[in-house]
Amino acid sequence: MNPTEYKSKADYPSVLTAKDVQEILGIGERQTYELLNSGQFHVVRVGRMIKISKEVFLKWLEG
Repeated sequence: MNPTEYKSKADYPSVLTAKDVQEILGIGERQTYELLNSGQFHVVRVGRMIKISKEVFLKWLEG
């Protein structure tokens, strides 16, 4: 599934990429990486990639 085909947050995979977070929030790449590196939620680094659990991210987003 191409990221541009997602219609709702439920359509995203269970493990999000930085690009997914960027699309959900509608922010730029720089702001996305600042957020992911801020320590506000747990992320997993795989090489240079950053992955985040959709469940963790949505809980953070909903406050």
